[in-house]
Amino acid sequence: MTGRIIKGIAGFYYVAADRGVYECRAKGIFRKEKRKPLVGDRVEIEVIDEADRTANVVRILPRKNSLIRPQVANADQAMVFFALKSPNPESGLLDRFLISMEKQRIPVFICFNKRDIADSAEASHWRDIYTSCGYDVLLISAERQEGTEEVIRRLKGKTTVVAGPSGAGKSTLTNLMQDEVHMETGELSRKLGRGKNTTRHSELIALGEDTYFCDTPGFTSLDLPEMEPEELQRYFPEFEQYEPYCRFQGCSHIREPDCGVRDAVENGKIFRERYDNYCRFYEELREMKKRRY
Repeated sequence: MTGRIIKGIAGFYYVAADRGVYECRAKGIFRKEKRKPLVGDRVEIEVIDEADRTANVVRILPRKNSLIRPQVANADQAMVFFALKSPNPESGLLDRFLISMEKQRIPVFICFNKRDIADSAEASHWRDIYTSCGYDVLLISAERQEGTEEVIRRLKGKTTVVAGPSGAGKSTLTNLMQDEVHMETGELSRKLGRGKNTTRHSELIALGEDTYFCDTPGFTSLDLPEMEPEELQRYFPEFEQYEPYCRFQGCSHIREPDCGVRDAVENGKIFRERYDNYCRFYEELREMKKRRY
């Protein structure tokens, strides 16, 4: 029988198959091969007890992709989810998420929640920062169900990883979407223990046919993915159009004279918040490189 892992916790894997959700252990061969089943994996299972819905995971089917953090397989896209207020957005953390998803080649869009309590000028400022970089940005209020229809439209038919800090309102949005599609079942609730606490483990939530929402634990910090410092500028797409104006080929856009990117920052064509984060991340990667060698 085949199914999909919708939650993994403490060595147990919960697999949604045609006949229901099975509580599974992974065969020892995965440890020998140093492979670990991930939430989102499509797997083959051998049923141990049909009445108790217990089984073993015996094979992991080929993956389309696998993310490092959050640890999820077969994602189609990512939604980076932040609040506009309470808590206020932290651009450094947001940019770390974007870099992580871009490096793992996962298409990403940004959703800012709590627009109903945010200053409209501030909300527009955050939207403008990221639309200027080429990102798709939504401003919503999950509490008032404003803009949520557009979120649901973008999730339809896809497996979407949702990443963002605690307190941004992901749980409100998740509960709203489950109510909208009436997908929550008593069996699933009992099997997964959902609703007892805030999210601590990644899990897939079915929203409709071929539509999954992968809620992930709230993050308050995130390390940059490993890369050379010179690679970082690839993940700041707004730099590209100004790089031909740099005097030096391979310009790092940090201290070199006649730098087209730094000139664009000074002239307000690139947002200062983004450039400051770039400089901070560049130095962070340099320190990481020093420690490696």
